[in-house]
Amino acid sequence: MRPGLAGLPTLAFFLLYPLLSASVGAAAPDLILHDGTPRPGIRVLAVAPDSEHELLSARVNAGAALADTFPGSAIDLAQGKDAGGRSALTLTWRSIWKSGVRLQGAGLDLRPYLADGALAFDLKVDQLNTGGIVFKVGCGDDCERQVSYVVPARASEGQGWRRIVLPMSCFARDGDDFSKVDRPFTLEGTGSGRVSVANVVFARGAKPNTPCPDWRTVSVTPAMLNESWSIDWWLPRHRQKIEDAKRMVAEGRSPQLVFIGDSITQGWEKEGAAVWRQNYAGYNALGLGFGGDRTENVLWRLQRGAVDGLDPKVAVLMIGTNNAGLRGDFPAITLAGIRRNVEELKQRLPRTRILVLGIFPRDAGADGPMRRLNEQVNAQLPALADGRRVFFLNLNQAFLAPGGVLSKDTMPDLLHPNEAGYAIWANAMQPELDRLMALPRL
Repeated sequence: MRPGLAGLPTLAFFLLYPLLSASVGAAAPDLILHDGTPRPGIRVLAVAPDSEHELLSARVNAGAALADTFPGSAIDLAQGKDAGGRSALTLTWRSIWKSGVRLQGAGLDLRPYLADGALAFDLKVDQLNTGGIVFKVGCGDDCERQVSYVVPARASEGQGWRRIVLPMSCFARDGDDFSKVDRPFTLEGTGSGRVSVANVVFARGAKPNTPCPDWRTVSVTPAMLNESWSIDWWLPRHRQKIEDAKRMVAEGRSPQLVFIGDSITQGWEKEGAAVWRQNYAGYNALGLGFGGDRTENVLWRLQRGAVDGLDPKVAVLMIGTNNAGLRGDFPAITLAGIRRNVEELKQRLPRTRILVLGIFPRDAGADGPMRRLNEQVNAQLPALADGRRVFFLNLNQAFLAPGGVLSKDTMPDLLHPNEAGYAIWANAMQPELDRLMALPRL
């Protein structure tokens, strides 16, 4: 992982790449990865959650690797010609959180395509009503950048082939090393689906036809959570939470405490339910945690009524771990998203004190990549506190053993607390919560 930035990235990234591209050959030809057959040196792999399977004939099936851990799931990759004679790779998957087709090379130099190049390929979506896909490009050792294509892919189901052209700026960030890329292209699927891909190429001068979020501003740009596993429940949950809040106010139980965040906060309704009742029922507390949320998703909810009509004494905000976990956002990018959410809360809840929590620890050890990213964000969060309306509290040491070890006894998946973990959260936060609750209203 790259170190965090002191501030938002500058135009230096875009000024550097044209020079870099020229230095490695401005007249570089298109880099064809697969046009019916793979480029020499390119391997075609079917990707499963814990294994990879090379396509050496017409078909490879990962069923045997899934049988014990993912019963009922399936991943199948085939190559051949469709009814129109187009040579394609067809990925079929069922009931699995990760599948894919990967074109894997050895030390491919993608720098000539950064300044004015694009990733282009043909795509046909046969079935995707319960699944989703993303496209990935490698960017150095232990580095891949992805573009989600869930919503447009579902919209194109059954509509035949279409050419996808993504600018390389969708996949390139400051500090990425495209000089030796081993994973130039991956189409990754979740849920269930069947898609085909053909004619995969990195091309110079290609006109992009597929937009992607700007990585520099995505964390502060309001957006719904459009993951394959969230589309069915995320918006209905948002609407239901608004109705729940209105009902509480109408019944004279206006929430005096509101929790806002991602799945860790949503867990108060599941693993942490007993601890919640014991500690927060007296506040008529309201939980606004949504699994998978990143800073931009919380911002979308706040701007569309999540706290309208409420006047709590304290709002607890913890968000950002999914910025690191899904996209590997630079700490400055995540920090910008958290700051934007704080400003939105200040505007919409003018009499409420906001308690910003440090992002909870994840990974087993202090050197875990996600842990390090989150800790770089946490180191900058105190700057958001003004001691009057906004306060900061880092509870992380309460979860950690000596040496920074995170125990599965309190976070079984090294990310989400169990009941014991929620008890630690409540006990560690209570002194500061008591203090803020006792202060005169603003």
